[in-house]
Amino acid sequence: MDKFVIRGGTPLRGTIRISGAKNSALPCMAAAILTEDEVTLENIPDVRDIETERKLLASMGAEVELGYGRAHHRTRIRCASLDPVAKYEIVKTMRASSLVLGPLVARTGMARVAMPGGCAIGGRPIDLHIKALQAMGAEITQEHGYLEARAKRLHGAHIVFDKITVTGTEDLLMAAALADGETCMENCACEPEVTDLAKMLTSMGAQIEGAGTATIRVQGAERLHGAKHRIHPDRIEAGTFLIAAAITGGELTLTSCNPEHLSSVIEKLREVGVQCELGPDSIRVHNGGLLRSANISTEEYPGFPTDMQAQFMALATQAEGTSLVTENIFENRFMHVQELIRMGANIRVEGRIAAVVGKSPLSSAAVMASDLRASASLVLAALVAEGETIIDRVYHIDRGYERIEEKLRGVGAKIRRIGNVFRETEEPAAEVTA
Repeated sequence: MDKFVIRGGTPLRGTIRISGAKNSALPCMAAAILTEDEVTLENIPDVRDIETERKLLASMGAEVELGYGRAHHRTRIRCASLDPVAKYEIVKTMRASSLVLGPLVARTGMARVAMPGGCAIGGRPIDLHIKALQAMGAEITQEHGYLEARAKRLHGAHIVFDKITVTGTEDLLMAAALADGETCMENCACEPEVTDLAKMLTSMGAQIEGAGTATIRVQGAERLHGAKHRIHPDRIEAGTFLIAAAITGGELTLTSCNPEHLSSVIEKLREVGVQCELGPDSIRVHNGGLLRSANISTEEYPGFPTDMQAQFMALATQAEGTSLVTENIFENRFMHVQELIRMGANIRVEGRIAAVVGKSPLSSAAVMASDLRASASLVLAALVAEGETIIDRVYHIDRGYERIEEKLRGVGAKIRRIGNVFRETEEPAAEVTA
C-alpha cells in the first residue's frame, strides 16, 4: 500500500498547471451512454476514479479508450450496445457510479445498478434519484443490494428536489435529455460541474435552459448524437494548491484554472491574509506575513465548498487566533481532525463545529488518510510540519488528484511516494472510497 513521506518546512515557489475536474469528467463519461455515436472528452484527469469509471462503462459493453501524455488527456467512448447492469464489484468503490442510473434507463429502458459505496463522510442518499425517476415514469425495485429501474420511455415531469443534490441534478439532467416532453427541475445544484455537463449534453443535441441556476428546464430529444467536449478545470485541486502556497509561506502561480469557480475560497484566503492576484485563467498566490484566523461554513455552490473544508482546517492551524469551521453538508466529515491532532493541532469538535486554535507548531507523525479530501489536508499539514511525516492509504488522494506528489515536488516540496504506484495495485477489499 502506497505512502507519502513528506519533510516539511520548505516554502513552495513556482507554477502548477491545474488538471481537468474529475467531478465533471465522471458525469460527462456517463453521458456517453445516451448515444450510440462516439463521444470524445478532452482534459480528462489521470486519476483513479476515471479508471474506475472506464471499467464500469467497459463492463457494460462500451468501448472506452483512455489516452494521456501525447494524447492530451483524451478519452473516446462509444456505447453502440449496452448491457445495462452496473456490477457491485465496480460500483462499491465509487459513489459517482450512481450517475449511470438515469442515462441507462433513458437509453435502454432498463437499468440494474448496485447500491453505491463511498467514503464514510456521511449519508448521500440515492432516494432523491429514485423519487425523481419515478415521477418520470420509471418503475423501481430494490433487492439483493441492487436498484432496478424500468420504463418503456421516460416522460417529462415537474421535479422538486427535497434537498440540493449535485449527483441527483446530474443524473436527472441526463435522464431528461432523452425523455418525452419537457422536464422542469427545481432546487437544483448550481455547481460548475452541473453547468459543464449541461454544456456537453447541449453539444450532443439536448435543449437545456437554466443550468447553473436553481431551476433547469430540459426539452427531451428523440435521439442524441456524438460530440467533442473539453472538461473544465478542477476547482478543488486549484483550491488545494492555493492553500499549499499559503500554509508554507510560499508563492505559486496556478495556470489553466477558472478563478470564478473559486470566489468563496479566494475571499476566505484574503480574509486570512493571503494575497491573490487573478487573471482570466490563472491565479498568483503568495503569503509573506502572519496568517489571521477566519471562520468558514460549508454551503452549496457558490458558498464555501465542503470539499475544501479539510484543507482550510489545516491552514487554520497556522493562523493566529481561533477559527470556527462549520460543516453543513456531511455529518461525518471531521475524521481528519484526530490525525491533525496527532501532528500537534489544537482542535475541539462539538457536533458540526470544529474550533481550531492557532498558531500551533506541527510536528511529524505517522498518520492515516480516511477519505479523499482528508488526505489532502494531511499533505498540507505535513508540508509545514517539523520533521518527516508518513501518510498511509494515499490511494484516497489518487482518486482525485493527478500525480500530486510530482506537482508538489516541481515547486520545491520534499515529498516522495513509497510502495507501488496506484495503477499497479488496488486498495484492500475492506476499504471503501467515494
